[in-house]
Amino acid sequence: MRVISRLRSFGGEQLVCSHQSRFTNTVMRFGVYLPPASGKVPVLWFLSGLTCTEANFTEKAGAQRLASELGLMLVVPDTSPRGEGVANDESYDLGQGAGFYLDATQAPWAAHFKMESWITDELASLIGTEFPGDMTRQGIFGHSMGGHGALTLALRHPEKYKSVSAFSPIVAPTQCPWGEKAFAAYLGTDRSTWRSHDTCALIESGKRPASEILVDQGTADKFLEAQLKPELLRAACLKAGVPLNLRMQEGYDHSYYFIASFMADHIHHHARIL
Repeated sequence: MRVISRLRSFGGEQLVCSHQSRFTNTVMRFGVYLPPASGKVPVLWFLSGLTCTEANFTEKAGAQRLASELGLMLVVPDTSPRGEGVANDESYDLGQGAGFYLDATQAPWAAHFKMESWITDELASLIGTEFPGDMTRQGIFGHSMGGHGALTLALRHPEKYKSVSAFSPIVAPTQCPWGEKAFAAYLGTDRSTWRSHDTCALIESGKRPASEILVDQGTADKFLEAQLKPELLRAACLKAGVPLNLRMQEGYDHSYYFIASFMADHIHHHARIL
Protein backbone atom coordinates (compact mmCIF):
# COMPACT_ATOMS: atom_id res chain seq x y z
CA MET A 1 0.00 0.00 0.00
CA ARG A 2 1.19 3.53 -0.79
CA VAL A 3 -0.01 6.69 0.97
CA ILE A 4 -0.27 9.37 -1.71
CA SER A 5 -1.31 12.26 0.53
CA ARG A 6 -1.99 12.86 4.21
CA LEU A 7 -3.81 15.93 5.56
CA ARG A 8 -5.01 16.91 9.02
CA SER A 9 -8.80 17.23 9.21
CA PHE A 10 -10.94 17.94 12.29
CA GLY A 11 -8.29 16.48 14.56
CA GLY A 12 -7.92 13.35 12.45
CA GLU A 13 -6.24 12.55 9.16
CA GLN A 14 -7.53 12.42 5.58
CA LEU A 15 -5.45 10.03 3.47
CA VAL A 16 -5.42 9.13 -0.20
CA CYS A 17 -3.91 5.69 -0.74
CA SER A 18 -3.27 3.18 -3.51
CA HIS A 19 -2.42 -0.48 -3.76
CA GLN A 20 -1.88 -3.13 -6.42
CA SER A 21 -5.03 -5.23 -6.53
CA ARG A 22 -4.92 -8.93 -7.32
CA PHE A 23 -8.59 -8.83 -8.29
CA THR A 24 -8.56 -5.88 -10.68
CA ASN A 25 -4.97 -6.43 -11.86
CA THR A 26 -4.23 -2.75 -11.61
CA VAL A 27 -3.43 -0.07 -9.04
CA MET A 28 -6.57 1.02 -7.16
CA ARG A 29 -7.04 4.28 -5.25
CA PHE A 30 -9.08 4.85 -2.12
CA GLY A 31 -9.57 7.53 0.51
CA VAL A 32 -9.49 6.95 4.28
CA TYR A 33 -10.48 9.34 7.06
CA LEU A 34 -9.00 8.38 10.43
CA PRO A 35 -10.78 9.99 13.40
CA PRO A 36 -8.75 11.17 16.43
CA ALA A 37 -9.43 8.03 18.46
CA SER A 38 -7.34 5.37 20.14
CA GLY A 39 -7.97 1.70 19.49
CA LYS A 40 -10.25 0.08 16.93
CA VAL A 41 -13.08 2.16 15.43
CA PRO A 42 -16.15 1.31 13.32
CA VAL A 43 -15.68 1.48 9.54
CA LEU A 44 -18.16 3.35 7.33
CA TRP A 45 -17.81 2.80 3.57
CA PHE A 46 -19.04 5.32 1.00
CA LEU A 47 -19.51 4.26 -2.64
CA SER A 48 -19.57 7.08 -5.19
CA GLY A 49 -21.60 7.51 -8.37
CA LEU A 50 -20.94 7.52 -12.10
CA THR A 51 -17.81 9.40 -13.25
CA CYS A 52 -16.65 10.00 -9.65
CA THR A 53 -13.40 9.16 -7.89
CA GLU A 54 -12.80 8.99 -4.15
CA ALA A 55 -12.16 12.75 -4.22
CA ASN A 56 -15.79 13.71 -4.89
CA PHE A 57 -16.87 12.50 -1.46
CA THR A 58 -13.77 13.46 0.51
CA GLU A 59 -13.77 17.02 -0.86
CA LYS A 60 -17.50 17.80 -1.16
CA ALA A 61 -19.62 15.75 1.25
CA GLY A 62 -18.51 17.37 4.52
CA ALA A 63 -18.54 14.09 6.45
CA GLN A 64 -15.22 14.36 8.29
CA ARG A 65 -16.31 16.69 11.09
CA LEU A 66 -19.08 14.42 12.33
CA ALA A 67 -17.04 11.28 11.72
CA SER A 68 -14.40 12.84 13.95
CA GLU A 69 -16.89 13.60 16.72
CA LEU A 70 -18.45 10.12 16.59
CA GLY A 71 -15.23 8.17 16.12
CA LEU A 72 -15.99 6.65 12.72
CA MET A 73 -13.45 5.71 10.06
CA LEU A 74 -14.54 6.64 6.53
CA VAL A 75 -13.37 4.52 3.59
CA VAL A 76 -14.05 5.73 0.04
CA PRO A 77 -13.04 3.43 -2.84
CA ASP A 78 -12.64 4.62 -6.41
CA THR A 79 -15.54 3.70 -8.69
CA SER A 80 -13.61 1.41 -11.06
CA PRO A 81 -10.20 0.19 -12.15
CA ARG A 82 -8.37 2.68 -14.33
CA GLY A 83 -5.26 3.07 -16.43
CA GLU A 84 -3.55 1.82 -19.54
CA GLY A 85 -4.80 -1.57 -20.64
CA VAL A 86 -8.06 -1.31 -18.68
CA ALA A 87 -11.15 -1.61 -20.90
CA ASN A 88 -13.15 1.57 -21.36
CA ASP A 89 -16.05 3.07 -23.29
CA GLU A 90 -16.56 6.52 -24.77
CA SER A 91 -19.77 7.06 -22.80
CA TYR A 92 -19.76 8.16 -19.17
CA ASP A 93 -21.97 5.34 -17.91
CA LEU A 94 -19.81 2.34 -18.85
CA GLY A 95 -16.19 1.42 -18.25
CA GLN A 96 -13.74 3.52 -16.24
CA GLY A 97 -15.64 5.50 -13.62
CA ALA A 98 -18.65 3.19 -13.92
CA GLY A 99 -17.82 -0.14 -12.28
CA PHE A 100 -21.31 -0.68 -10.79
CA TYR A 101 -19.80 -2.52 -7.79
CA LEU A 102 -20.04 -6.01 -9.27
CA ASP A 103 -17.66 -8.63 -10.64
CA ALA A 104 -17.85 -8.60 -14.43
CA THR A 105 -18.02 -11.96 -16.19
CA GLN A 106 -17.82 -10.82 -19.82
CA ALA A 107 -14.86 -9.82 -22.00
CA PRO A 108 -13.20 -7.37 -22.10
CA TRP A 109 -14.44 -6.24 -18.68
CA ALA A 110 -13.83 -9.42 -16.67
CA ALA A 111 -10.04 -8.97 -16.72
CA HIS A 112 -10.18 -5.91 -14.44
CA PHE A 113 -13.73 -5.08 -13.33
CA LYS A 114 -13.96 -7.09 -10.08
CA MET A 115 -15.31 -4.31 -7.91
CA GLU A 116 -17.37 -6.39 -5.47
CA SER A 117 -14.44 -8.69 -4.68
CA TRP A 118 -12.02 -5.79 -4.41
CA ILE A 119 -14.21 -3.91 -1.90
CA THR A 120 -15.66 -6.72 0.19
CA ASP A 121 -12.56 -8.93 0.28
CA GLU A 122 -9.25 -7.34 -0.67
CA LEU A 123 -9.73 -3.75 0.43
CA ALA A 124 -11.60 -4.81 3.57
CA SER A 125 -8.64 -7.01 4.53
CA LEU A 126 -6.28 -4.10 3.94
CA ILE A 127 -8.38 -1.78 6.11
CA GLY A 128 -8.46 -4.35 8.88
CA THR A 129 -4.69 -4.91 8.88
CA GLU A 130 -3.19 -1.54 7.94
CA PHE A 131 -5.66 0.73 9.76
CA PRO A 132 -7.45 0.62 13.15
CA GLY A 133 -10.68 -0.63 11.60
CA ASP A 134 -13.03 -2.79 13.67
CA MET A 135 -14.24 -5.06 10.89
CA THR A 136 -17.00 -6.48 13.11
CA ARG A 137 -18.62 -3.02 12.90
CA GLN A 138 -18.94 -2.01 9.26
CA GLY A 139 -21.60 0.13 7.61
CA ILE A 140 -22.02 1.12 3.97
CA PHE A 141 -23.71 3.95 2.08
CA GLY A 142 -23.44 5.61 -1.29
CA HIS A 143 -24.88 7.88 -3.98
CA SER A 144 -26.61 7.01 -7.26
CA MET A 145 -24.58 4.13 -8.78
CA GLY A 146 -22.90 3.99 -5.37
CA GLY A 147 -26.30 3.87 -3.68
CA HIS A 148 -27.02 0.84 -5.85
CA GLY A 149 -23.69 -0.61 -4.73
CA ALA A 150 -24.30 0.06 -1.05
CA LEU A 151 -27.77 -1.51 -1.09
CA THR A 152 -26.79 -4.58 -3.11
CA LEU A 153 -23.60 -5.26 -1.16
CA ALA A 154 -25.48 -4.87 2.14
CA LEU A 155 -28.07 -7.37 0.92
CA ARG A 156 -25.49 -9.78 -0.49
CA HIS A 157 -23.22 -9.54 2.57
CA PRO A 158 -25.38 -8.84 5.64
CA GLU A 159 -22.78 -10.56 7.82
CA LYS A 160 -20.29 -7.81 6.88
CA TYR A 161 -22.40 -4.65 6.82
CA LYS A 162 -24.44 -3.91 9.94
CA SER A 163 -25.90 -0.64 8.64
CA VAL A 164 -26.87 0.70 5.22
CA SER A 165 -28.18 3.89 3.63
CA ALA A 166 -28.20 5.62 0.25
CA PHE A 167 -28.66 8.92 -1.52
CA SER A 168 -30.59 8.77 -4.82
CA PRO A 169 -29.83 5.07 -5.42
CA ILE A 170 -30.44 3.11 -8.61
CA VAL A 171 -32.75 0.61 -6.90
CA ALA A 172 -33.82 -1.46 -9.92
CA PRO A 173 -30.98 -1.46 -12.47
CA THR A 174 -32.62 -4.28 -14.42
CA GLN A 175 -35.46 -1.84 -15.15
CA CYS A 176 -33.61 1.35 -16.12
CA PRO A 177 -31.32 2.42 -18.99
CA TRP A 178 -28.17 2.82 -16.85
CA GLY A 179 -28.45 -0.66 -15.42
CA GLU A 180 -29.54 -2.40 -18.59
CA LYS A 181 -26.55 -1.01 -20.49
CA ALA A 182 -24.00 -1.81 -17.79
CA PHE A 183 -25.36 -5.25 -16.90
CA ALA A 184 -25.51 -6.37 -20.53
CA ALA A 185 -21.85 -5.39 -20.94
CA TYR A 186 -20.53 -6.70 -17.63
CA LEU A 187 -22.77 -9.75 -17.06
CA GLY A 188 -23.97 -10.75 -20.52
CA THR A 189 -27.37 -10.88 -22.17
CA ASP A 190 -28.94 -13.50 -19.86
CA ARG A 191 -31.11 -11.19 -17.80
CA SER A 192 -31.67 -13.83 -15.12
CA THR A 193 -28.05 -13.30 -13.99
CA TRP A 194 -28.72 -9.60 -13.49
CA ARG A 195 -31.16 -10.10 -10.61
CA SER A 196 -28.45 -10.91 -8.09
CA HIS A 197 -27.20 -7.32 -8.47
CA ASP A 198 -30.59 -5.58 -8.38
CA THR A 199 -31.78 -4.29 -4.98
CA CYS A 200 -35.48 -4.83 -5.60
CA ALA A 201 -34.91 -8.30 -7.08
CA LEU A 202 -32.66 -9.28 -4.16
CA ILE A 203 -35.35 -8.28 -1.67
CA GLU A 204 -37.98 -10.14 -3.69
CA SER A 205 -35.75 -13.24 -3.56
CA GLY A 206 -35.60 -13.15 0.24
CA LYS A 207 -32.39 -11.23 0.91
CA ARG A 208 -32.48 -8.98 3.97
CA PRO A 209 -30.20 -6.22 5.28
CA ALA A 210 -28.92 -6.41 8.84
CA SER A 211 -30.88 -3.29 9.85
CA GLU A 212 -33.28 -0.61 8.57
CA ILE A 213 -32.50 0.98 5.20
CA LEU A 214 -32.36 4.80 5.09
CA VAL A 215 -32.79 6.41 1.66
CA ASP A 216 -32.93 10.11 0.78
CA GLN A 217 -34.18 11.10 -2.67
CA GLY A 218 -34.60 14.60 -4.07
CA THR A 219 -37.90 15.37 -5.80
CA ALA A 220 -36.16 17.68 -8.32
CA ASP A 221 -33.66 15.00 -9.36
CA LYS A 222 -33.61 14.90 -13.18
CA PHE A 223 -32.95 11.14 -13.09
CA LEU A 224 -35.83 10.36 -10.74
CA GLU A 225 -38.41 8.88 -13.11
CA ALA A 226 -36.28 7.21 -15.78
CA GLN A 227 -33.33 5.87 -13.76
CA LEU A 228 -33.91 5.85 -9.99
CA LYS A 229 -37.55 4.79 -9.41
CA PRO A 230 -37.67 4.80 -5.59
CA GLU A 231 -41.31 3.70 -5.68
CA LEU A 232 -40.12 0.25 -6.76
CA LEU A 233 -37.96 -0.01 -3.63
CA ARG A 234 -40.85 1.09 -1.44
CA ALA A 235 -43.11 -1.54 -2.95
CA ALA A 236 -40.51 -4.32 -2.66
CA CYS A 237 -39.72 -3.52 0.97
CA LEU A 238 -43.39 -3.21 1.92
CA LYS A 239 -44.22 -6.58 0.36
CA ALA A 240 -41.22 -8.32 1.96
CA GLY A 241 -41.48 -6.63 5.35
CA VAL A 242 -38.05 -5.01 5.06
CA PRO A 243 -37.77 -1.86 7.21
CA LEU A 244 -37.25 1.18 4.99
CA ASN A 245 -37.13 4.88 5.79
CA LEU A 246 -37.54 6.50 2.35
CA ARG A 247 -37.50 10.29 2.58
CA MET A 248 -38.50 12.31 -0.48
CA GLN A 249 -36.74 15.65 -0.06
CA GLU A 250 -38.69 18.45 -1.72
CA GLY A 251 -36.79 20.52 -4.29
CA TYR A 252 -33.44 18.74 -4.01
CA ASP A 253 -31.54 17.49 -7.06
CA HIS A 254 -28.84 14.84 -7.70
CA SER A 255 -25.84 16.94 -6.67
CA TYR A 256 -23.40 16.97 -3.76
CA TYR A 257 -25.30 19.98 -2.37
CA PHE A 258 -28.10 17.48 -1.75
CA ILE A 259 -25.71 14.93 -0.24
CA ALA A 260 -24.08 17.49 2.05
CA SER A 261 -27.50 18.73 3.19
CA PHE A 262 -28.44 15.36 4.69
CA MET A 263 -25.02 13.86 5.41
CA ALA A 264 -25.36 14.35 9.16
CA ASP A 265 -28.57 12.29 9.24
CA HIS A 266 -26.84 9.41 7.46
CA ILE A 267 -23.75 9.52 9.66
CA HIS A 268 -25.96 9.44 12.77
CA HIS A 269 -28.00 6.59 11.29
CA HIS A 270 -24.87 4.47 10.95
CA ALA A 271 -23.36 5.55 14.27
CA ARG A 272 -26.48 4.48 16.20
CA ILE A 273 -26.18 0.98 14.75
CA LEU A 274 -22.40 0.61 14.76
